[in-house]
Amino acid sequence: MPIRHLIQHAGNCINCHGPFCPQIVETVPHFLLDCRQYARERHILSNALRRQVSSLAYLLTSENAISPLMRHINSTGRFKTTFGEIPIDKRRKAEST
Repeated sequence: MPIRHLIQHAGNCINCHGPFCPQIVETVPHFLLDCRQYARERHILSNALRRQVSSLAYLLTSENAISPLMRHINSTGRFKTTFGEIPIDKRRKAEST
């Protein structure tokens, strides 16, 4: 499902194409794995997760990917105007107290 499509249903966007790749529907895989606009941020994520960075399933389900992925999303600034900063490790801190 396109990311912008989800936002459109919330009434916050006009179309489902991303701001940097107007010919491509902005999907979760495109945003996380392919968008050229975020190549630098994805390189940093790749340094943290190595080969697993190319696996969408790993990124979205592995406990080890949570913090690096949240840092990646924050570093793109893509959702900052809609959601603000995404908290990192909030769940782990709550579990340890």
